Amino acid sequence: MTSENPTYTLWDIVKREIYRYYTHPIYIFGMIGAPLFCAFFFLTLMKDGLPTDLPAAVVDMDNSKLSRELIKQLDAFPQTQIITRTTSFTEARIEMQKGHIYGIYFIPNNFSADATVGKQPALSFYTNASYFIPASLQFRDMKTISTLANASVGLQQGLAKGYTEDQIMAQLQPIKIDTHALGNPWMNYSVYLSNSILPGLLQLMIFLITVHSIAMEIKFGTARKWLKMGGNSLTKSLIGKLLPQTIIFTVVGFTFCSLLYGYNYFPLNTGWIPMLIAMFQLVIASQCVGIFMIGVAPIPRMGLSVASLFGILTFSVVGFSFPLSEIHPSIQALANLFPLRHYFLIYIDQALNGRDWFYSWPQYVSLSAFLLMPLLIGANLKKALLYIKYIP
Repeated sequence: MTSENPTYTLWDIVKREIYRYYTHPIYIFGMIGAPLFCAFFFLTLMKDGLPTDLPAAVVDMDNSKLSRELIKQLDAFPQTQIITRTTSFTEARIEMQKGHIYGIYFIPNNFSADATVGKQPALSFYTNASYFIPASLQFRDMKTISTLANASVGLQQGLAKGYTEDQIMAQLQPIKIDTHALGNPWMNYSVYLSNSILPGLLQLMIFLITVHSIAMEIKFGTARKWLKMGGNSLTKSLIGKLLPQTIIFTVVGFTFCSLLYGYNYFPLNTGWIPMLIAMFQLVIASQCVGIFMIGVAPIPRMGLSVASLFGILTFSVVGFSFPLSEIHPSIQALANLFPLRHYFLIYIDQALNGRDWFYSWPQYVSLSAFLLMPLLIGANLKKALLYIKYIP
C-alpha cells in the first residue's frame, strides 16, 4: 500500500535530475560536450602560441646587395614569410586587397646608394589592420628589420671613416634597452586568450543550463511537483536540482585547469590550489547568477535570452580584451557583477604574477558574495514556479 503523500529526500530530487540528463541530451551537450569541444578547438588552434609564416610581399625597387640582404633577413623572422617579390607596388597592393598577404615592405630606388652617402632614404611598410593580429606581428617584424637596416648602414659608414665598432655602436645606440615581458615572456597568445575564453565559455554554459533546467519546470508544468519533492522548500529543491550540475561543471572546470596548466604548461606561479578554488567558486557563483536571472525573468524564452546576453557581454567588460580602466566608469562598476571578472583577477595575481594570496582575497570574497543573489529573488521565483502557466 503506497502513501498518497510520499516523503522525498534530497537524493530523490538528485536522481530525478540525473534521469533528465538521459532523456534530454541537451544537458550532456551543454555541460560536457560544448565546453570540451571549445577547449580542444582553442588549444589546438593556438598550439604554437603565435601564428607563423604570415604571407607578405616585398616591392624591391633597388635590387641591390643591401636590399636583397634586408629581404632575406625579413623572411627569416618566424612570423613573416615573403611569398611575393615584385618591382610593382600596384601588384602588391592588389594582392593585399584580395587578402592574399597581410603586409607590404617597400624598398625605394637607389636605396643602397643613398644610404651609403647619408641621404636618408625612406623604407616604407604597409599592413592590413583589418586583420589585427597578423598585421601587428608583421608591423613589428618590418619595423625591427628597418631599425637593423639603419644600424647596418650606420656601421658601414662609420667603418669607412675609420671609427671602431664600439665607437659606432655608442652613437647608434647610446642607451641600451633591457626589456622583460612579465607573466608571459614567450608572448604566447594562447596563454592570454585560452585562460580567458575557456572560463568565459564555461560561465556562459552554466548560465544557460541553470536557467534552462529551472525554466523547463515552468514550461512543462512540473514545477509544483518539483517543489513538493523538496517539501515546498525552494532552497532544498534548488540544491537537489543543481547539485549534479555543480559536480559536472566543477569536473569540467578542473579539466580546463589540467589542460591549461598541466598539459600545456602555462604559467602557474602559486600552485594548483588557488586556481582550483577559484574555478570551483566560479562554478557556484555562475549558478547563483543563473538562478537570479530566471527569478527576474521567469519566462523560459526571456530567461534564456537574458542569460545569453549577460554571458556574451562578459567577454567585453571583464577587462581581458580591453583595459577596464579605459572604459566608462559605469561599465567599470557593471563589470563587478560578472563572476568571470573576479576569476580573471585571481588568475592574473596567482597564476601569472605569483603574488601572495593576501592580495587576492577580495576577489575570493566577491565570488562568495554571489551566493547571496538567489536570496534576493527567492520569493519571486517561488511564486513564478507555483502560479505561472507557460503559454507557447
